Amino acid sequence: MVSPLVKTPASATATVRVPGTSANLGPGFDSLGLAVSLHDSLSVTVLDGNELEFSLSGEGAAELPRDASHLVVKTLETAWARLGYRRPGLRITAVNVLPHGRGLGSSAAAIVAAIMAANALVAVEDRQDSNWVLQLASELEGHPDNVAPAIFGAVAISWAEGAAYASARLTPSDAVIPVVAIPNVELKTERARGMLPASVPHADAAANAGRAALLMHALTHDPALLLAGTRDYLHQDYRASAMPESAALVTGLRAAGHAAFISGAGPTVMVLANGAAEADQVVRRITNEGEKGAHADAKSVSWRVLRLQVDLEGAKVEVHP
Repeated sequence: MVSPLVKTPASATATVRVPGTSANLGPGFDSLGLAVSLHDSLSVTVLDGNELEFSLSGEGAAELPRDASHLVVKTLETAWARLGYRRPGLRITAVNVLPHGRGLGSSAAAIVAAIMAANALVAVEDRQDSNWVLQLASELEGHPDNVAPAIFGAVAISWAEGAAYASARLTPSDAVIPVVAIPNVELKTERARGMLPASVPHADAAANAGRAALLMHALTHDPALLLAGTRDYLHQDYRASAMPESAALVTGLRAAGHAAFISGAGPTVMVLANGAAEADQVVRRITNEGEKGAHADAKSVSWRVLRLQVDLEGAKVEVHP
């Protein structure tokens, strides 16, 4: 072990590419997550002195800070402190593709990218493994459902053992194609969580456990069961009033036979399509629903519809002198 805060990262640049993620996947509340082919990138260069240069472009560029209050900087400081290092002068370049406040894991991506960059910039003998990244990222995010697939890619089943976090990775069938409908409105995770009850009926918990188990089989062996496997009993109905357009779109898509659910805390809607033909059909249907307005009593929103792929690699880091 090194003494606290006595070392400084060597002059180098770490570049991290991290995927967006969709948590819950219907019944997997706080335990399931899927990495998708939308990526944020972060470059961290160690400088002499104590200056902080921060370049930020893409999603959130007009609102996010470019100083020590930014989540990336705070996470870098925390990760280095755990490793016995102090924060040096930095040049940070962030290119954000993931929309903020939409349920696609933007905060998890920032946390994972910063931890992996910090870890890559310390001495080789002080670097930690991916499990260390998972523990710290889950601690800072509050739960592992987004950070685990961001780190490892594919589908992640995550849980806690006391104060420690664990995750198992599953590779979904090649037939599974994620389609997302991203509305032009945000929903803060804190608000969404505040709408959940302290307890649910035992019958709902039992039904949800069965659907979560079925979803694992559907994802890996029989995508024809994705609609049944994505039925949720724990969180989506309780949050529906906060995102009526999204809830109505999910209802309409599921009535048409598509495995739709709220991505993370919302308000993005995701569909797990079984093959290219269904994915194309879903894109057309969402576009038509968006044009009509999915909920007559709610404020009209516009949808950005994307046909994605499952990211099988997870976050990748490179170090340059």
